[in-house]
Amino acid sequence: MDESALEGESSEVLASELLAPLEAILMVVDHPVPAGELAEALGVGDRVAEEALRLLAQEYRVPASFQGHTRPRGFELREVAGGWRIYSSPRFAEVVGRFVVGSAQARLSQAALETLAVIAYRQPVSRSRISHIRGVNVDAVVRTLVTRGLVEEVGEGPSGARLYGTTALFLERMGFDSLDDLAPLAPYLPAADELDELEETL
Repeated sequence: MDESALEGESSEVLASELLAPLEAILMVVDHPVPAGELAEALGVGDRVAEEALRLLAQEYRVPASFQGHTRPRGFELREVAGGWRIYSSPRFAEVVGRFVVGSAQARLSQAALETLAVIAYRQPVSRSRISHIRGVNVDAVVRTLVTRGLVEEVGEGPSGARLYGTTALFLERMGFDSLDDLAPLAPYLPAADELDELEETL
């Protein structure tokens, strides 16, 4: 067997030995953790940590076995917002949603969700433009989103108006790796120039 094959085999064995300690770390994190940080904590190279993370993510995609039966897993490991974190499985989003809605956790209002959607798809965008799109004043709602860490100022427009965009926390909460993961709206919207004209008439 050549040296490259031996290295590959030893790397796989080493990566598999990291699965349990990786799980232990991932169970206590409250945000996506970069592979480099996990590698440092485990005392291994970044490449080996990446390999172990992908092995673990693959393992979670396989149904669990219990007393001779298989069942779907309720969680999965995702690479999101530049890091790795364990999330509940999308297939159980409905039941998780019922739990969250019925709990005491702070939730965003419908107005905040709509405003956040406008910012996510039209960023960088000013408050006045958001107000035109939504048809209502959004100053208080934008302040709430900034306070929650989901939105931040990203610059100024030609008129000096503050422009807003989403944050890394937004990506984390949505389970996105980047804004490219947003569902495309093009099939449901008029062309960009037509949309601009519509906004100017509001």
